[in-house]
Amino acid sequence: MKKDMVEIRWHGRGGQGAKTAALLLADVAFKAGKYVQGFPEYGPERMGAPITAYNRIGQSPITVHSNIYTPDYVVVVDDGLLEGTDVTQGLKKEGALIVNTRRSRQEIRAMLHGFAGSVYTVDAREISVRALGKYYPNSPMLAAVAAVSGVMTQEAFLREMRESYAHKFAKKPEVIEGNMRALEMTFAAIREGEEAAANRGFCA
Repeated sequence: MKKDMVEIRWHGRGGQGAKTAALLLADVAFKAGKYVQGFPEYGPERMGAPITAYNRIGQSPITVHSNIYTPDYVVVVDDGLLEGTDVTQGLKKEGALIVNTRRSRQEIRAMLHGFAGSVYTVDAREISVRALGKYYPNSPMLAAVAAVSGVMTQEAFLREMRESYAHKFAKKPEVIEGNMRALEMTFAAIREGEEAAANRGFCA
């Protein structure tokens, strides 16, 4: 989706890092020369409580400062939220939903109240455990957003993320490399999913 500004809404639970992911996406997009916003919608800040966060990423200054009601992309960090939350509310039909899940696209689509747009699934748990040895959904879901939305090239995204990790984990280089592997594995998984859907004659 090529446009002057892209709006993204994140759904997760407290402690899963959705807010942190939104802020980090804004940070790396800013460093890549974009105009950005990244902010949470404050509610009950307790572990496990549903939380929402937002990104605006544009090619020119952003003058709107409200919450995002008609996003281009929605990211769901915890697929358990699909059972009680209409995550597709306001999502543009030409947009896309990106879900961290082990379920198939067909299973996820059946839970989406008739949403007919594109659906992408990412097994962030498997990727994270393989790359880092523990479950941290942030890196895979960040890469999934970048890959699906095209707000940054893969090269620019990986470059800025490496610099960010190098600053954050200066004393833990093994964590840097693990997170970079998670990012690269997610880009590959998104490509493979698109190719598989195309070969079956389906859209995402």
